Amino acid sequence: MVAKRRLSKSADDHHEGNARDISRAKKSKLGERKRTTSAQEGEVDDDTVFVQLLKTSGVILKYGSQPNKLTLDQAVFQKKLCQALRKHPRHPNVVQEFISGLESHIEDRDKFRNCLLPCGQSQEGESSNTVSYQESLIKLLLGIEILQPPVMNTLFEKIPEFIYDGVPEDGINMPRLIINQFKWLDRIIDSKDLTSKTMELISVAPLEIQRDIITSLPEILEDAQHNDIAKELNSLLQQNTQLTVPILDALSSLNLRAELLVEVRHSVMSTLSAVKLGDLPVVVKFILHAIRAADAVEVITELRKNLELESCVLPSQLQASQDKRKQKSATGSSMNQEDSGHDCVAIMFDVIKAAVRFQKATAEAWIKAIESVDSAAEHKVIDLLVLLILHTTSTSNSKKQVEKLLRNKIRLGHVRDQLLQVAFRSHALVVREYFPSVLSLAQTLLRSPDASVVSFGSQMYKQAFLMFDSYCQQEVVGALVTHVCSGFTAEVDVSLDVLTDLVSHSSSAMAVYAVFVKGILDYMDSLSPQQIRKLFFVLSTLAFSRGQEGSHIQDDMHIVVRKQLSSTISKYKRIGIIGAVMMVGCMAYDRSKIESSSSDLPSMSKESFRQATALLELVRTCSEHSPEAAALYYDELANLVQKGNLDPQVQELIGRSVLDDFQEDFVVDLLPETYGKYLLPLKSMYNLDDEESEGGIVINLLPLLSNSMISTGFERAPGKQGTKKRISPVSLASFFRLLRFCEEVQHNGNLEEIDALLGCPLYVTNMELVEKAESLSKQERELLCSLLFHVLNWFREVVNAFCKQRDTEMKGKVLLRLQNITQLQVLLEKCIAATPGYVPPLANFDSEITEVPPTVAPAATAKKGKKDQKGKKKQKAEGNKNSSTDSSQTEEPAEESQVQAENTQVKENTEEGKVFVNLPNYRAYFRELDTDVFFVLQCGLVTKSLLDTELHTKVTEVVQLGSSELVFLLEDLSRKLDYMLVATASKKMLFLKVKGDRDVGFSHLRQMTPQQLAQFAVELLNPLCNHLENAHNYFQVMMADNNGVVDVLGADVKEHQQMAACYQLLLQILNTLFAWCGFAQHENRKLLKSALSVLANRLKAGDGELELEELFRQTFRYLQNFHSSIPRCASALTLTQLLIVIAARSPDNQYKEKIASIARGFLCQSWVLPSGEKEKGIKYNEALQTLLCIYLKHTDDVLKSVEEIAGVGIPELLNSTKDGNSVTFPTLTRQTFLVFYRVMMNELDKSVKDIPAGKESDSAEVQVEKLLRWNVAVRDFHILVNLVKVFDSRPVLGVCLKHGRLFIESFLKQGMPLLDYSFKKHRDDVQSLLKTLQLSTRQLHHMCGHTKLNQDTNLTNHVPLLKKLLELFVYRVKAMLTINKCQEAFWLGNLKNRDLQGEEIVSQGSQQESGGDEESQLPDDDSDEEIEEDGSCESDTKKATMDDDEGSDSD
Repeated sequence: MVAKRRLSKSADDHHEGNARDISRAKKSKLGERKRTTSAQEGEVDDDTVFVQLLKTSGVILKYGSQPNKLTLDQAVFQKKLCQALRKHPRHPNVVQEFISGLESHIEDRDKFRNCLLPCGQSQEGESSNTVSYQESLIKLLLGIEILQPPVMNTLFEKIPEFIYDGVPEDGINMPRLIINQFKWLDRIIDSKDLTSKTMELISVAPLEIQRDIITSLPEILEDAQHNDIAKELNSLLQQNTQLTVPILDALSSLNLRAELLVEVRHSVMSTLSAVKLGDLPVVVKFILHAIRAADAVEVITELRKNLELESCVLPSQLQASQDKRKQKSATGSSMNQEDSGHDCVAIMFDVIKAAVRFQKATAEAWIKAIESVDSAAEHKVIDLLVLLILHTTSTSNSKKQVEKLLRNKIRLGHVRDQLLQVAFRSHALVVREYFPSVLSLAQTLLRSPDASVVSFGSQMYKQAFLMFDSYCQQEVVGALVTHVCSGFTAEVDVSLDVLTDLVSHSSSAMAVYAVFVKGILDYMDSLSPQQIRKLFFVLSTLAFSRGQEGSHIQDDMHIVVRKQLSSTISKYKRIGIIGAVMMVGCMAYDRSKIESSSSDLPSMSKESFRQATALLELVRTCSEHSPEAAALYYDELANLVQKGNLDPQVQELIGRSVLDDFQEDFVVDLLPETYGKYLLPLKSMYNLDDEESEGGIVINLLPLLSNSMISTGFERAPGKQGTKKRISPVSLASFFRLLRFCEEVQHNGNLEEIDALLGCPLYVTNMELVEKAESLSKQERELLCSLLFHVLNWFREVVNAFCKQRDTEMKGKVLLRLQNITQLQVLLEKCIAATPGYVPPLANFDSEITEVPPTVAPAATAKKGKKDQKGKKKQKAEGNKNSSTDSSQTEEPAEESQVQAENTQVKENTEEGKVFVNLPNYRAYFRELDTDVFFVLQCGLVTKSLLDTELHTKVTEVVQLGSSELVFLLEDLSRKLDYMLVATASKKMLFLKVKGDRDVGFSHLRQMTPQQLAQFAVELLNPLCNHLENAHNYFQVMMADNNGVVDVLGADVKEHQQMAACYQLLLQILNTLFAWCGFAQHENRKLLKSALSVLANRLKAGDGELELEELFRQTFRYLQNFHSSIPRCASALTLTQLLIVIAARSPDNQYKEKIASIARGFLCQSWVLPSGEKEKGIKYNEALQTLLCIYLKHTDDVLKSVEEIAGVGIPELLNSTKDGNSVTFPTLTRQTFLVFYRVMMNELDKSVKDIPAGKESDSAEVQVEKLLRWNVAVRDFHILVNLVKVFDSRPVLGVCLKHGRLFIESFLKQGMPLLDYSFKKHRDDVQSLLKTLQLSTRQLHHMCGHTKLNQDTNLTNHVPLLKKLLELFVYRVKAMLTINKCQEAFWLGNLKNRDLQGEEIVSQGSQQESGGDEESQLPDDDSDEEIEEDGSCESDTKKATMDDDEGSDSD
């Protein structure tokens, strides 16, 4: 208030000083003799009471601009005048005369102004008066009690005379000057009257005067009137928003009651949306300045709800955009308006920043308010900006809280990229102020394992670079470079993607910081090939897109590439090849295809063409002596050509010699008889053309391969390079890939020029040798294996090339090549099995896989080094001893289907003594299939039951797909989707962790984004559904024809296996697609809707577009229909998981019961193999366990379901034969009992943990409900524990001991408090519950004794904790009885050590103890209060004399 007082007096001081200076200047020019005369000339001197009383009291009135003179001290003057009035003969009428004189005197404006301005000091008073500031005459009169009311009335009457006047010549605002007289009065006689007159004046005054009066109210009124005036101001605020700032300014200074403050705040909140942008900071400051901790969350929630920041800023932006089309001057003024708007927003956030910094409750309230928003539509830009403020002003712990909140919001899809873009584009100045927090948050988010969070962090980097100044841009680039050099694979990938986007869209801005990016070249050792491609793309774009400006980077890149190419180490040579090809791609980039306006641009310069040509020649020269390096060069060049944006000159240069070189190296004429000495007999095979003439061509595979092996002695010789170019079949597939893309670019996708390669034969050997592989030498066996690998990779690349051709004949040949692939894979499995220690030839040349040879089935992996020779003998000796649990089976279980496990897992052939191999372990040595191949799935499926004598005519008309080929394609598609479409963000990023084989074989796939692959998969949904329905119909017909029994004929069994594999893979593909975490992001919702539409329309084709919820419902119903034909338990699990995924994405919660019903149906189904045997094995048990977990999690009452299985299913099993099963649950057999038992015990533990602990405040109904649930739980527990007497295997004992302890622990924590409060009302129920539980605890005690007797270490680890809980349980029951005053019902005895069947364990210690029989004595049942509990309070005292194995243990 003191500050405000000084502020209000500043104007008055100014006027007083001017008047005083003028007066003193005049005095200084006059002599001492003239001074008195001149002073007498300006005096007001008449006979009125007003003038005479003032004169006698010490005030001399002046004319004109001279101030009135005060000859005495102010207080002395007031005292003398008051006494003069009181002692005047005409008192009290003299007061009215005095006021009349005042009114007459102030009729003149100059005199009135003098009375309002501070008084001057007389000459006599200057020496004696030490007061530096004199009040005005009116202010002095207001300080006299008898004069105050009439003077106030006079002033209020005078104000209207001036309120509509313009600005006078002297610049003095008379209304403001009059209002100032009321400020800071020592005493107000009638404050209510003053308040009412002030409000009346406000109601009639113009806007400026209203603002002055309202702002002055806290300095005018007494505290007693604050609440009344606040109500008036509150109502005025609703009527006139133009007065918002002065009213809130006044209200902030008033001393208000808490209730009134809340009311006023609500009123202000209601007007918030209509407030002008300039007034917003004041309004927000008022709302935040007086928040109590109890109201903070409510106030902040309402504030962020009403604060429409977008609507405040948008008009100025629209105005600015319109003014850009107007004249320059108009544009300038609009930009000033926009700047002022942004300044207001910045000031408002400064207010919020001050509030959260100094008020902890406000900061916490903002976090809770933002946290409570549960949809993306309700989130606003202010949420994001406030989080930045909180992150800036918070401590380290609070910063982590902000980061966690933002991560969760992004993960749930509530905060999206669009909100971030609006924040940066509309409020760049505000966000710029918090740039350090932006950078810190972006770094944190980029390190998250969640894809959506990482995407948001990358967007923060991009927006910060695009919207901020050069300093910020430099910091962003520096942070991204740090991420790239961090060594975390996911972090490196995302950072390089961000740099790539920035370079692609803002190359000129990024060029300044190229020197930072160049530093990554020192860290290339830890980068993968795909990351090296991205890095060189970024650097090459910066170097070559700006001509000579990037010459220094060009030189550095040339040096690095030449150095790497000249290296003899394959890793560095690989980096050099990739870098050089990426540089050529940027040098020869054809911008005319991208920029339509630049179609007249000249082609690349001669210098650039010369550099590109020289670089290509350098790479070719450095790689021609190494087949692997040459193959990588061809692959990289093929990727470059595939993009189709090369300059025509370079494209022609590459394509000119490719066809001729390929024919020269790998193609020869087909001769009727072939001669030559090769390791294996030569034979032409796999010809798809009708006529075999001498004019045909053949791929010269075996001669090249044989010569290569003979000349080198082994396939690869690292570090050895000859001077002559080596033609090796290693580069055959890569060279053909390059040839194919060159032809596609040259002929717009038409491959007629090279279509002969699709059907031409290959020079291989007689494949009958595979059956006799064991009789061949090691070199011949390895040659045969390599030959099969090369043939398979040739066929895979041929299928890649011709799969998109529309010609029917070509389509037929592609399907035949797929058939060749499936046939050759069977041969290859046999051949590898006969060739232990064999390492296949490379097929993917951009990864380090030579050091990790795959596991060979007959024995453990042959280790390199000194132990290699010793290992071979062991392999031969142990080859036939390996069971189905070999390492080749368990290496990658997630990627094998159930049928693969049946067909291709390592298994012993008892008849022939041969062992088969798991071929998927070798997939790193197969060429990658392109995604285009999967369009072959659109062909129909032909099964053996449909084949007839007219097959040949049908094939020429309708191209159909065999089941083996379908399985082959679906396996690859499933693997690709698993790799790219991650379901959850649970993957951990390990520092410098090489992912190894996981990335191998996905080089081409990684050029797609997960969104692109998901889009591709959605396009395939219709053909996939066709195949799924075909498989469904196949099994439906089979069950109908055989009355539910599968025919056991061999051919049918094989076909059954293939169709079952298709079924499983199709369901797995759908599950992977719909479980993709990217569907949770807003930008992919449209794609999800289109995917659901495909499935929904399969059920019922609709004309109109359905709502999302209805699409989920229809999709669920469509997939649910397949449950009746599922052939395998693994497929049943996949279908159930798929339904769970669909239900989880749906906003509706109606599917839980349906999922439980379906899972129960699968548990009640007998799973029989086509051979007639029941399914069994590890994978079957795992699937069964997961299905049972799903059933119990989705069922309405877990306890009742457990009771049904334990009380109905298991007794049925016990009454069945040795190989029998439960009637109700056919999947429950003696082999699967452990699976059921483990899941039931686990779910029982979880369910009792969810029962809330009993409270004294619980109602009777709640207590009864909890008691009933515990009764059922204890009954289930008793049944399960007693089953150990029948199923006493070690795993069952382990499960019972572990989960038994957890159950007792939960009962003590949550069940016993309930019994404490329920005992008196429900004594019988409590007694029954405890007696039932006592039987279980006694059995657990027997199990502890049995375990210690058998001395099983793994089981005895559970005993100490369990015994401790059993003893604690005894005393806890005693405490419960004591609380309820029934302690006499409790008695304690010692339990004897017994085995599982209840027989006493006899030992020396127990024979010496004669008092041990008392534990078997049960109390009489005639006492309701008597609770029997067996324990061992005496155990500690007797332990010294008893043997450890049979001591007095507590129950």
